[in-house]
Amino acid sequence: MSSTRVKPSDKLKIFAVDTNVLLYDPHALRAFDDNEVVIPMTVIEEIDRFKKDVNETGRNARAISRFLDGLRERGSLQTGVPTDRGGTLRVDFSSNDPKLPISWGPETNDNRILRSLLRLRDESPDKQVVFVTRDTNMRLKCDALGLIAEDYQNAHIDVDEQYTGVAERTVPESMIEALYAGQTVGLDDLQPVHAQQFLVLSAAENPGHTALARVDTKKGRLKVVPRHKEGVWGIFARNKEQLFALDLLLDDSISLVTLNGVAGTGKTLIALACGLKKTADEQTFRKLLVSRPIFPMGRDIGFLPGDLEAKLNPWMKPIFDNLEFIFSSNQEASGAGGRRNSTNGAAHEPEYRHLIDRKIIEVEALTYIRGRSIPNQYLIVDEAQNLTPHEVKTVLTRAGEGTKVILTGDPNQIDNPYVDAMSNGLTYTVERFKDSPIAGHVTLRKGERSQLAELAAELL
Repeated sequence: MSSTRVKPSDKLKIFAVDTNVLLYDPHALRAFDDNEVVIPMTVIEEIDRFKKDVNETGRNARAISRFLDGLRERGSLQTGVPTDRGGTLRVDFSSNDPKLPISWGPETNDNRILRSLLRLRDESPDKQVVFVTRDTNMRLKCDALGLIAEDYQNAHIDVDEQYTGVAERTVPESMIEALYAGQTVGLDDLQPVHAQQFLVLSAAENPGHTALARVDTKKGRLKVVPRHKEGVWGIFARNKEQLFALDLLLDDSISLVTLNGVAGTGKTLIALACGLKKTADEQTFRKLLVSRPIFPMGRDIGFLPGDLEAKLNPWMKPIFDNLEFIFSSNQEASGAGGRRNSTNGAAHEPEYRHLIDRKIIEVEALTYIRGRSIPNQYLIVDEAQNLTPHEVKTVLTRAGEGTKVILTGDPNQIDNPYVDAMSNGLTYTVERFKDSPIAGHVTLRKGERSQLAELAAELL
């Protein structure tokens, strides 16, 4: 919920908070400033049900429980305790709730919460009761009962247009010629620009005369984007956005790279190819660590047999598919006798297996990253759109000295029920880091997987 200061002329508000808000953001109760906040008792019961989970939801549930327990030192939660920002917080323990229409179905936690909201409204006619929930159906039910319901706005990035990392500028032809000649081209005539933003420059006198450049805010100038005609491990940029991504991924001064785009735009493939170049070839980083959150598409298949590697294999299969493609492309580019055409091990083993055995490549679930320190590694977090902002913060704070972090994902393909296209960790990170000189972002638009994949992304 965005900070809401209540003016003297405004009707005083009571914000009732749903369980899903607290499980999404354990710091949500601090976002209401000097307002009165009420937590229905049913919400406390639901949080108690989640607190034993070993995932991020369970950790958030435990964090909320500890926060509320700490507030008891200031007074009774039944009558209300003061918050740090001048408001009050209380837990609604009352049970004499109004009856709902019989058509509302059996007794459920949602219906208990709705009855609590109706009673709060009846008991406080001089105040406006606002229910804050991330559950779309609960907002619909509130509307049917004449209750006010809002989404948790603190979860959303409030921007007029999502940052793509790329902008177009029309400039004098002399500026483009100076750029190609290696002369210093300042940023004064190009504002507004963001740190590490890419600019597609076209000459005012001759629109066909163009240049691709990246903003260098540290030195206050533009620099030409190299073409990378030699490719990276057999992978070649097929459009300008992929070229921009290569430029960020191969720049050791950039510690955080975010790549988003629809399926088939090459986000993960390019990140892996650059990671192999930086670890296996140049040895700039000690290892290539690839991770992704575990969210199935559709119904889960249940428990999987085998050791940890066998259990992770179905989840990490997209990573292995990309590695296999990179190795086959590299062999084609190098010829049959290419130096990476390894024949070690059994014939059925994939070409990348020897790098995994040597610990140059590690693939693991994101579940195990909490508490770790990751120095001097090239860390790729795939499917980052399924992470909450809090989870992304957990990942980024694991990065040790010399580590480069790459977040890839498609905000339109979200499997996590607690986030959406504007509140997921990837979108949140892009917006927060767009002015940081050590971070860069590119939105990839053109699908390159196949003509069918590109059409499917556009039409379906």
